[in-house]
Amino acid sequence: MSLRSGEKIAALGQGTWHFGENPGRRAQEVASIRLGVDLGMTVIDTAEMYGNGAAETLVGEAMKGRRSEAFLVDKVLPHHASRVGTVRACEASLVRLGVEYIDLYLLHWRGLIPLAETIEGFAELKQNGMIRHWGVSNFDIDDMVELWSVPGGDEVQANQILYNLARRGPEYALLPWLAEHRIPPMAYSPIEQGRLLEHPALQPIALQHDATPAQIALAWVLQHDGVNAIPRAGTLLHVRQNAAARDIELTRDELHALDRAFPPPTRGRPLEVL
Repeated sequence: MSLRSGEKIAALGQGTWHFGENPGRRAQEVASIRLGVDLGMTVIDTAEMYGNGAAETLVGEAMKGRRSEAFLVDKVLPHHASRVGTVRACEASLVRLGVEYIDLYLLHWRGLIPLAETIEGFAELKQNGMIRHWGVSNFDIDDMVELWSVPGGDEVQANQILYNLARRGPEYALLPWLAEHRIPPMAYSPIEQGRLLEHPALQPIALQHDATPAQIALAWVLQHDGVNAIPRAGTLLHVRQNAAARDIELTRDELHALDRAFPPPTRGRPLEVL
């Protein structure tokens, strides 16, 4: 898939929410990130909020000596997102990551600080070579329209949103708006944190593809052109399964069956978040 700038990034990446919070899982989480990069899942998503920086530190450990192989996505908390605060937050994230720059730096969700201030902070970070691109996360269509109207707002490169079979609300208005403005969505929790796995509609399709229900849910997201997905996988097995989901091509009949089980929206609704 492509950012608004035209730069290509992997359609399937890796999330790190809750990584670094349990010392007993640390080695496995580090190994899973490294394996994911080996398998082409080079977009690594993290945030200063995740474990109060613990996830960033773990990502830095995983990518030590491999910085050039990864496309790092990080996020600033809304209450840090003043012009000065954005720069300071990014500086702290860079230290925890142990890198000189972040590829895509996102405003984690909409806060009380004016967007113009945040954009000024992003512009300073770009000018200083601390970030390459910036974007937003959890922005609904009204937020995107407002952002677009702010000077410099049209430099937004992506909008990271909750999008999966059970959360199809963005299809009604937000995804069409993003497509019109060439802003790719990044889908977090593409398998609904595992809650989709027991749904009866996924079982027969998974059997047809010799796959797991999680792989079918992920393949459904990836089958949408221009959408990036960032599932979290804390074990090597799940990393390999996520990577294999890229090869699953759902048939028209299977897509219709999923539409019946998870109907697309018929009216606008507020963007859901986790």
